[in-house]
Parts: sequence; C-alpha cells; structure tokens
Amino acid sequence: MPSTSSSLRWRDLTHPVVAGLISVIVNYGGTFILVFQAAKVAGLSPELTASWVWSVSIGVGVTGIVLSGLSREPIITAWSTPAAAFLVTALATTPYAEAVGAYMVSAAAFVLLGLSGWFDRVIRLIPPGVAAGLLAGILLPFGIGAFGGMSLDPWLAGLLILSYGAFKRVFARYAVVGILVLGLAFLLLQDRVDLQGLSLTLARPVFTMPVFSGQALLSVALPLFLITLTGQYMPGMLVLRNDGFRSSANPIVAVTGFGSLLMAPFGSHAFNIAAITAAICTGREAHEDPSRRWIAGIAAGVFYILVGVFGVTLAAVFMAFPSTFITTLAGLALLGTIGGSLAAALADARTREASLITFLAAAANIQLLGVGGAFWGLVIGLSAHALLNGRWPQRRPITPPVAPTERRAG
Repeated sequence: MPSTSSSLRWRDLTHPVVAGLISVIVNYGGTFILVFQAAKVAGLSPELTASWVWSVSIGVGVTGIVLSGLSREPIITAWSTPAAAFLVTALATTPYAEAVGAYMVSAAAFVLLGLSGWFDRVIRLIPPGVAAGLLAGILLPFGIGAFGGMSLDPWLAGLLILSYGAFKRVFARYAVVGILVLGLAFLLLQDRVDLQGLSLTLARPVFTMPVFSGQALLSVALPLFLITLTGQYMPGMLVLRNDGFRSSANPIVAVTGFGSLLMAPFGSHAFNIAAITAAICTGREAHEDPSRRWIAGIAAGVFYILVGVFGVTLAAVFMAFPSTFITTLAGLALLGTIGGSLAAALADARTREASLITFLAAAANIQLLGVGGAFWGLVIGLSAHALLNGRWPQRRPITPPVAPTERRAG
C-alpha cells in the first residue's frame, strides 16, 4: 500500500510539473528577447538589465505560487509580452527613471481595478461561445507554428510531430513529456545547445528612484495599462474560464498589480495572469484531474524564481534553444486546448456564426490604434453576437471543473 500511494503521488506531480516547465521554456525562449531589446533601446547597463530580469522573474514566480496555492487552481502568471513589445519603441524617447515611475502608476491602477470588482463583472458577461472562439483564435498561430517549423528545420520539427503522434497512440498521458525529453536529447546529440562557458551568476537587484512626469504618464503609463489589460488580463481570464476554473479576477488583478508595484523600482515593467502559456497548464495535458492542475502553477512559479535568482544566465539558456523547438513544442502542447476551444465555440448552433467570427477575427491578430488582436477579436465577436442574436444571453454560473472519472460516473 505505501508504494502504491507513493506511485500515485509521483504520477500526480509529473504532468503538472512538466507543464509548468514547458510554459516557462516557451515564455523565456519565445518572448523574453523583447525585454533585452527594450533594455538595449533604453541604453541600460548590464546590471540594470539583470535587475529587470530578476525583478520580473521573481515577481512572476512569487505571485504565481501565492495565487495557485491559495485558490488551488492553475493561476499562471507572466510578464506582459505586448507591453514589452511596446517598450521597445517607448523607451527610446523616455528617460528610464520616468519609465519606472510610469510602471508604478500603471501597477497602482491595476491594484485599484482589482479592488473595485469591475473587471470580474465584465468577464462574466462574455458569452461562452465568444470566449471559446477568442481563445481558439489567439492560440491558432501557435498550432500552425508547430507545423510551420517543417520548412525551417524539418528533421527537428518532423521528429517532434511524429513522436507526439506515437506517444499519443501508446502513452497518451505522457505525450508532451515524451516530446520534451526526446527533443532535448536530439538537440544535445546534434550539439545544437551550446552550454560551454555557462556559469551561474547570482543576480543583484538595482533600485532606481522613480521620477513621475506628465509626459511619461500619457506616453507610457496609460498605453502600458491598456495594452496589458486587453492583451493579457482579458484573454488570461478567459483561458481559466474556458477550462472550467472559477477563480475571481479581482484578487488576481490586485495581487499581480501590487507585485508589479513593488518590483517596478527594480526594473519590472508589468506582470499579470498569463494567456497562451497558461493554456499549457490549465488543460488536460497538464493532468486528467482538474483538481491537480494547480500544481503546474506552483511548479511554474518555482522555475521562474530559479531563473530570477540567476538573472540573465538561465534566461540565456532557454533563449539558446532553436526557435523551431520552442514553436513546435508550444504548438503541440496546445493542440488539446485549441481543439477543445473550437469544439466549445461551435457546439451551440444558435451562436455558432458569432463564435466563428470571433475565432477568425482573433486569429487575424488585428493591430489597430496601438491595441492588439485579442481586444479587437473580442470587440468584433461581441458585436457579431449582438447583431446576429438580437439580445445578450444570460451567463450561467461558472461551475468547477469535473474530473473525467467523475463525468463517467455521473
């Protein structure tokens, strides 16, 4: 009996821990380059750049652990990727101390938003089909990217895709774990991950005294707030809702906003609930039993803290992976979520067309007035829903996710 209990315990840990690791690899390997680009544009010293890495990684890790541990749901946090892209241009004309002041103003606004309760009420008004279509559209480019790598690196992408199919056939639960291990082994055998000269160097946070100015408030703080709200918080909450989790948005927004406020003087621009990388941890690939998926949030938080402690060093390791490995791994890990979202979006014939329009609009990734595709996909989808259905549907109460075994028993 003890051995069986131990076996179950390890089995319950394996999948969510690997899901957390993959989400961290995808984040650092896929989008963290924007942080380094923004730091270069701002003319930051290596010490200030390392402090930025430290602050955003530690902040993301701690808030993810706290929120996942308290809610027992996979609350995956991340830095604001669209905000980092915005800063690549904004920091070229804004003094760094003023940018830090703008970070703090934006973070304080999120704290107030979370405490007000307004954001959670808005999220609950979004029709289920529109929400599912939006999520499927946001994730579609990653699914396409899994196969687009065939034209760039056919051996690596082909190995991962074929292995995923084989694992799904024989050991379905271990498919994502299998392709991660197999892919890393393939890269090491080909000597395509250069770890020579790598040394673990502890990061040292550097405090920057914030300067508050009207120009930075309008040119950095306000766009930063709007971009993070529409590009991260909104799709991030819809990811949780799509997989049946019912955590209130209010404490998530308030806690991540407060964490961003504390870390801003050390360089962190903004962190928030994750969207794309969260989907890796909230779906069935992380664990068949939804009540076990919160472990993925804890695991991701721990990995983020480890990267933060060693500053730029471990971030550089993840960024050294070939882009094809990152995109193929992410796309295959998200296949289940994309399929489930599409099925949910098209399930109700009465709202199918509006959900399909939402899906296509989100997948188009419209960039207009400085606002990203998630926002415009939602606006177009809600407009289509109102026009085609003539009235706003009543949202059903959000019910907690039910394990597959419980569904069969019911």
